[in-house]
Amino acid sequence: MSVRVGIDIGGTFTDFVVFDEAEGHLTTFKVFSTPDDPARAVLEGLQQVPAAARQIVHGSTVATNALLERKGARTAFVTTAGFRDLLHIGRQNRAELYDLAARRPEPLVPRTLCFEVPERVGPDGSVLRPLDETAIPPLIEALRAARVESVAICLLFSFAHPGHEQRLARALREAGFVVAASSDILPAFREYERASTTTASAYVAPVLDRYLGRLEAALGGALRVMQSSGGLIHAREARAQAIRCVLSGPAGGLIGARFVAGLSGTRHLITFDMGGTSTDVALVPDALPLTTEGAIGGLPIGIPLLDIHTVGAGGGSIARLDPGGALRVGPESAGADPGPVCYGRGGAEPTVTDAHLVLGRLQPDAFLGGRHRLDDKAAEEALARLARTLRLDVPPGLTPAQAAARGVVAVAEAHMARALRVISVERGYDPRDFVLVSFGGAGGLHAATLAQALGIRRVLVPAQASVLSALGMLAADVVRDYVRTVMLPGTTSPDELRRRFRPLVRQGREELRAEGFAPNQIRIERLLDARYPGQSYELTVPFGRGWTRAFHRLHRQRYGYATPDLVPEIVNLRVRAIGPITPPALPEIESGSTVPPPDALLDTTPVVLETGRTDVPFFDATRLRTGNRLIGPAVLVRPDTTVYLPPETTAYIDRYGHVWIET
Repeated sequence: MSVRVGIDIGGTFTDFVVFDEAEGHLTTFKVFSTPDDPARAVLEGLQQVPAAARQIVHGSTVATNALLERKGARTAFVTTAGFRDLLHIGRQNRAELYDLAARRPEPLVPRTLCFEVPERVGPDGSVLRPLDETAIPPLIEALRAARVESVAICLLFSFAHPGHEQRLARALREAGFVVAASSDILPAFREYERASTTTASAYVAPVLDRYLGRLEAALGGALRVMQSSGGLIHAREARAQAIRCVLSGPAGGLIGARFVAGLSGTRHLITFDMGGTSTDVALVPDALPLTTEGAIGGLPIGIPLLDIHTVGAGGGSIARLDPGGALRVGPESAGADPGPVCYGRGGAEPTVTDAHLVLGRLQPDAFLGGRHRLDDKAAEEALARLARTLRLDVPPGLTPAQAAARGVVAVAEAHMARALRVISVERGYDPRDFVLVSFGGAGGLHAATLAQALGIRRVLVPAQASVLSALGMLAADVVRDYVRTVMLPGTTSPDELRRRFRPLVRQGREELRAEGFAPNQIRIERLLDARYPGQSYELTVPFGRGWTRAFHRLHRQRYGYATPDLVPEIVNLRVRAIGPITPPALPEIESGSTVPPPDALLDTTPVVLETGRTDVPFFDATRLRTGNRLIGPAVLVRPDTTVYLPPETTAYIDRYGHVWIET
């Protein structure tokens, strides 16, 4: 393919990154998202891209939204006789330990759509009771009578003996149902998590299938989809195992951040992705932070996911008075339609973006490269109304709207700083040891201030910050993940473990060869899920000569202690088969002196800072040169994002046009 296109659908904008491999040329652009029909924005944007010889990599929020908004397919759950209530019993874990009125999220499948089949397999894979084939036709009739579209199958211990489950799945597919079988989705122990993951996949599969099917039909070209684990899969696999793509957009951001930071040799990152609807943060201590203990909408998801923490604070987050009389920002968002008040699309409640405009940190005529003028008067009126509602004491020199705007930004940044502490300090990491990589359309307005609050010394704002998730999709590898539960003692010989890894490795190589990768291109990673005897949860470490030492070190880092005298036990074997993709070449800019060129200075404008109102220089970031240095306060303007340098910060520009901020 000569033209590769990365597409990321956000709550406010849909981002495009286009890389012409023959010319080595990279272009980016945005269009407004269309929440009522996400494919419409994708197809509108692709009209700007040559149709010939293009390969598209897509990150979709369709599956995520279907789960969160409970707008998936009408789904049934089928399990072993006696376990019909598995989804409803769940676990006794409480997300809010001391909340006396805590409520568990409702399962995706009501009890009336939970069915049983006579069969039983033991934990060692032995068949205790064969599948009763005569029970299948009545089951099909019951599913049809219930107008079910999709079916999740999770039979007891099917990860050890999948035969019964696969036979049942074939029969239901032949009857016309969409089927997700746990032995395909998550062949690992822990019955509830396996059932929850399989049910979620069945619930969103028809929705994602229709969406991707429409795109494939309209595009007529190769389409790959970003997985939640940070790797790519073909659209046909995403349609069959939809749960693998529920966090595809945020995953693209992590891949993009790691790619861009890696160009300078920076490996230890905290990523900060602030878009229009939410903010995603993650800690990347060199390797990508994968977890198998994720949850979406309160439902456990057991497949490999990038460990991303999300808070409802974005550029479109709505500011309002809460019932207790305090200022609240988010989690409700104005989204793309109507959007913030200043967009002039019917929004009435002030947002974080409106606050920045009133504070003078955004230029009304520079938004989206001047293609869309922001209505500063409407934003001022909305925040003045909020100030009256809050009965604010207005500091000298500020208007009521500016005082309210400063409060809105402070509350939003408090939410984001708390999220950054959750993924660093609360997990035993010192944020001062990391570089904060800021991206998303709104990230550059907050990154330096947050870094100061957490003691982070360096911030990286890539030149492609506002479309970094879409860029990451072009830098991501094709990845297949496999797991097998083994329950072995840690004294098991390496040769025996390699023997047990062999089927998973073989499957990974075969599937990647089918994707067009040569045998010498394919990379295999072998991993172990291990734990101390008696523990309930595992840590994942690379398989190798010193895996037990690695486990003890990781346990000490994660939980504050280790017991080297104990031999860990091996719970699962994991394999990641990787087909490497050559990332796009980023454009380089001209070299210059430490002083920005005169034509880079756009204006000097009054801006409300944390300490008061003062004149601040605005620079056209596209005219800055390698080596230029700037001293805060200052504002750097790009066509698709803005970077704010607070007082007591400096910034320099590297050869790719990335902004490095030192606090």
